[in-house]
Amino acid sequence: MVATALNRTIPPAVGQRVDISGLSHQFELEGDPLPVLDDVDFSIEPGSFVALLGPSGCGKSTLLRLLAGLDHPTKGQLRVDGSPVGDPDPSRILVFQDPTLFPWRTVWDNVALGLEAQGILRTSKSRIDEAIRLVGLEGFDKAYPHQLSGGMAQRVALARALVNDPRLLLLDEPLGKLDSLTRLTMQTELVNLWQRAGLTAVLVTHDVEEAVFLAQRVLIFGPRPARIVADLTVDLPYPRHRGDPRLSELRREALVHLGLASTW
Repeated sequence: MVATALNRTIPPAVGQRVDISGLSHQFELEGDPLPVLDDVDFSIEPGSFVALLGPSGCGKSTLLRLLAGLDHPTKGQLRVDGSPVGDPDPSRILVFQDPTLFPWRTVWDNVALGLEAQGILRTSKSRIDEAIRLVGLEGFDKAYPHQLSGGMAQRVALARALVNDPRLLLLDEPLGKLDSLTRLTMQTELVNLWQRAGLTAVLVTHDVEEAVFLAQRVLIFGPRPARIVADLTVDLPYPRHRGDPRLSELRREALVHLGLASTW
């Protein structure tokens, strides 16, 4: 289980505000342009949890990469706390579907990677122990990736992100490869982590139920080149219950916007 208290040695992060305006992006494919995003506009309030939902390949993951500073947009602006997004920054962390742990490094050493890269490992070791506790992996700090389950490996990836005290957590289907029972557990734990850390979270998912269960707001994208076709407010407090009729209503509404109403 995830730790029930956050005994931080520094104050919780303050989530960043995100503003995106006139954003379009395209790739070059064998010399021809491949439009991915088309004139996307939205803002995210500090400390919010927002899910991005849409067809496979519509540009959701590309949008996360742009926010992380890993790619630069063809057109338009991305601002975080009022400043243009440039190169990658420790305040904006992207967590992928694959944990991508180094097999020759222990859990502790994998979590330490970010601090090591910043040259502050020697003075920040307590933050590593804290992050491991936060994701419920006490006692596994000396374990290697091959000794972990899929859910545990993804917790290590989350700890590796949280140890940097990010203010914007970008989640690219981080639970997509987990079995269904582990995924349900990790969804609840992900909400707990977001609430305790005080950061802004943006989640890409193809799972409608996951989007409405986790997020305060769901942005639904159309086919590529993607635009936002709906902006749903999930007006339910936490903790949420999966059998809540309101979640069923929101799920149906999302499916309608995705052109899948007949599957309900």
